[in-house]
Amino acid sequence: MPYDEGLAQRIREQLQNRADVEEKKMFGGLCFMVSNHMCCGIVGDKLMARVGPDNYKSHLAKKYAEEMNFTGKPMKGMIYVTPEGISRDSELREWIDICIGFVASLPPKN
Repeated sequence: MPYDEGLAQRIREQLQNRADVEEKKMFGGLCFMVSNHMCCGIVGDKLMARVGPDNYKSHLAKKYAEEMNFTGKPMKGMIYVTPEGISRDSELREWIDICIGFVASLPPKN
């Protein structure tokens, strides 16, 4: 499945000041790794947001958020955000900050 290249560029711009970002093709889309942890990505035209299991329900309740059911059942700690929920750069920034905050809480990976 192709991913939204325009959204990919917008995410790159949001992460451009970080030296610990790497892009990987994953889930049939594109994944952005931060400090060697999966942080966020794109599947089709949706933002894939890693929000973590503790905040999963509260973030899933937000407008334009939906379960990430890539495998046929919900992946706890991961959600999709539809294009309507990230149409403005400030909205995209808010979601990316949530993802970075979760990744920062994880133990370092080599």
